[in-house]
Amino acid sequence: MSQKPMKNLFTFSTKGKRIAILAIAMALFITTTSLVLIDGKKKTVSLALNGKQTELRTAAATVEELLAANDIQVKTHDYLEPSMDTPIEHGLAILWKQAKKVTIDVDGKTQELWTTEQTVQNVLKKANVDVTTHDEVEPALAANISDNQPITVEKAFQVIVKDGGKESTHWSTSTTVADFLRDQNIRLTELDKVEGDSKAKLTASNATVNIARVEKVTDVVEESENFKVQTKTDPKLLKGREKVVQEGKKGKVQRRFEVTKKNGKVVSRELVSEKVIEKPTHKVVRVGSKVMVASANSQSDGNVGVSRSDAPSGGREFYANASAYTAYCNGCSGTTATGIDLRANPNLKVIAVDPSVIPLGSKVWVEGYGYAVAGDTGGAIKGNRIDLHMPTKAQAYQFGRRQVKIKVIN
Repeated sequence: MSQKPMKNLFTFSTKGKRIAILAIAMALFITTTSLVLIDGKKKTVSLALNGKQTELRTAAATVEELLAANDIQVKTHDYLEPSMDTPIEHGLAILWKQAKKVTIDVDGKTQELWTTEQTVQNVLKKANVDVTTHDEVEPALAANISDNQPITVEKAFQVIVKDGGKESTHWSTSTTVADFLRDQNIRLTELDKVEGDSKAKLTASNATVNIARVEKVTDVVEESENFKVQTKTDPKLLKGREKVVQEGKKGKVQRRFEVTKKNGKVVSRELVSEKVIEKPTHKVVRVGSKVMVASANSQSDGNVGVSRSDAPSGGREFYANASAYTAYCNGCSGTTATGIDLRANPNLKVIAVDPSVIPLGSKVWVEGYGYAVAGDTGGAIKGNRIDLHMPTKAQAYQFGRRQVKIKVIN
């Protein structure tokens, strides 16, 4: 068999492989060169998405093309810097903040807004909602917000507390009186009283709490007990006279009171019990009922004597201012303080006296009048003054007023 055809076949096969390898190498070279050329046209940019930063190499011509290539949709309320039509340059920094919808409730008044702020505090600041340290904010000021985030703000106001008469001021948000007292650590006893309904809401226009501090204490005192005056009629004693048979003496009693105080002042004092320590001794007085019978000395000439020579010896003697009256004088009943009927006995010698100077029933001698009985009193008869009973008005006028010597015989 000839060797020449085999040699030609081998030669052809070797050449074909070389051509194929060369073609593949050429294709790889072209592809690599194209990729290098394409990659060389890309630019490196930084993209901050909601606070997260990423570096990208892109061949996009504008920011809009870059965002579209990365499936990023920028909405109306979102924040984008720089703008969509900004050309891409190497090292360009792109900032995108996605807006979120929030609802702000301030003391029941609500508003909705879109915001790219990240915290509650910044959202409230952006919405011009002033917040003080006493206000209540939910969620907390430092909390991050999410989409459709509700934010509640309760504005604080000053509450005036009048506690037991002492006034103080506290900050609070709208709450019930009971919850406010608990939050402020103001404790009440079972007796203490809060004005109004403790379940009522405190508001800026109704921000006063009145507390009455009530306490009950026991007061034990020892007091004197007055004695009674017991009178007994004595027919042997002249009417108008009294005689003390037994002097009175006060007793002692222990009384227990329940005292209620409101804001330190006593509002009630209730007797709970009492105990007699010493009984009182009652005063016993004998009151005379004997009607005096005086002697009647008629005066025949109707004149009042002025003799000074018939004065008796002995007895208490002093001078008195004397006047005269009749049984029919204005305001006179005709019966004396000791029960003598002067109208029935017009000639009786009776004088009106001050019993503290001349005891009723005493026998007396009066200069220019003679012997008489101290048997009457008068509203104007005080001290060393006497009033002489005369049978007639003429005799009373005749006597007039004069200073006389008087002796109290018994």
